[in-house]
Amino acid sequence: MLDGGIFRKLCAIAVPICLSSILQQLFNASDTAVVGNFSSSQAMAAVGANAPVINVIVTLFTGLSIGSNVMLAGFIGSGKRDKVNEALHTSFSVALVSGFIMLALGQMIAKPVLTLLDTPSDVMGMAVTYLRIYFLGMPFLMIYDFGSAVLRSIGDTKRPLIYLTCSGLLNVCLNLFFVIVLHRNADGVAIATTISNGVSATLIFRALLKEKGMLHLDVRKLGIRPEYLKKILWIGGPAGLQGMIFSISNVVIQAAINKFGSACIAGNSAALNFEYISYFVVNGFSQAAMTFISQNFAAKRFDRCRKTTRIAMLCAVGFCAMVAVSFFLLRHQLIVLFSPDPEVIRYAFIRMTFITLLEPMTASYEITGASLRGIGHSLAPALITLFGSCILRVIYISAMLNRFTDFRQVVVIYPITWTVTGSAVILLYFLVTRREYRGAKETA
Repeated sequence: MLDGGIFRKLCAIAVPICLSSILQQLFNASDTAVVGNFSSSQAMAAVGANAPVINVIVTLFTGLSIGSNVMLAGFIGSGKRDKVNEALHTSFSVALVSGFIMLALGQMIAKPVLTLLDTPSDVMGMAVTYLRIYFLGMPFLMIYDFGSAVLRSIGDTKRPLIYLTCSGLLNVCLNLFFVIVLHRNADGVAIATTISNGVSATLIFRALLKEKGMLHLDVRKLGIRPEYLKKILWIGGPAGLQGMIFSISNVVIQAAINKFGSACIAGNSAALNFEYISYFVVNGFSQAAMTFISQNFAAKRFDRCRKTTRIAMLCAVGFCAMVAVSFFLLRHQLIVLFSPDPEVIRYAFIRMTFITLLEPMTASYEITGASLRGIGHSLAPALITLFGSCILRVIYISAMLNRFTDFRQVVVIYPITWTVTGSAVILLYFLVTRREYRGAKETA
């Protein structure tokens, strides 16, 4: 990452990350599609109603894996390879602790949270069961996320993709088996997801056990060293907070969506899959840029840091636009894969028009925010996101909740807050990097 052309190397890291996230979402989408076609719209809504709730907790802890990635990449870039293995074992221990915390938390909050969100009564029972089963697999999910972050620190994004593909194909097969053969509904696809997460965790755990050199995992060395935990929390904490902030605002918005009934929940859930896939293109380049910049900043290659941000921004916007427009043009053919219900389709089209089509706007804060995290600044982008993409959304939904008469009034808040957040983070990026790069040169 420290020498040669940036574009091809950035794509070599970003594309597998994009594909991994997209495959994960496609496999998650199979949960929705299978119950929507072979069970009922209520079962489909039960799965969809849980997505914002799951993301609130998952993004907080998976943000810590970003801190692990930046820490390890920084040690590698600065030549401190003796610290890499020690930091790896702390990272993996954090993954295990985080996973079991989420497992316990999910069992306790399932019904109260879904009740708070006014989940329709015809959906509630299945939704609670789905959420509780899903959170049983949280330790597996954390092992895979942190293991992937460890491998990404050296630019290896291919093996996580292969492991995810294997587990995801198993997930699809198990979805069909539990729903069609065993006649289960939302609980069946939740069990399938938990089993497949266990497979991906096992594969990446096995890979690190067999790894040689600085990335070798030895279970006897597992433990949390304070100096490395501090680094993980300093970078990963705000990153997780940023993701959690988005998810909290989405939970508030989900409460407004729930008021339009199960057809709206189902349609919103179907469209959300394509929105996520478009976003993952941006996220892949942001994670690749963060790793690139972390190594180059540690090696005092500041011109490469700036160039990486520019290239990542162009790639994220361009490729995301291609994906989002393709989804919009094929929206009818895609949505009917999830449900033939005309009302479900109508609501899905509204979300795709106002959000999926405009998803490239998210690059404005994702790429610049990742660039700032790569040089050790995570808190400020998270605070801007707190205001721009959480507080504004919550204020809007709270003020308008009893006045909403059309689903369009709900989804329009997304592009508005993207504009506010993106403008602020871009300004912050220029202010911080101008000072950091100049100060680093003077120190050197």
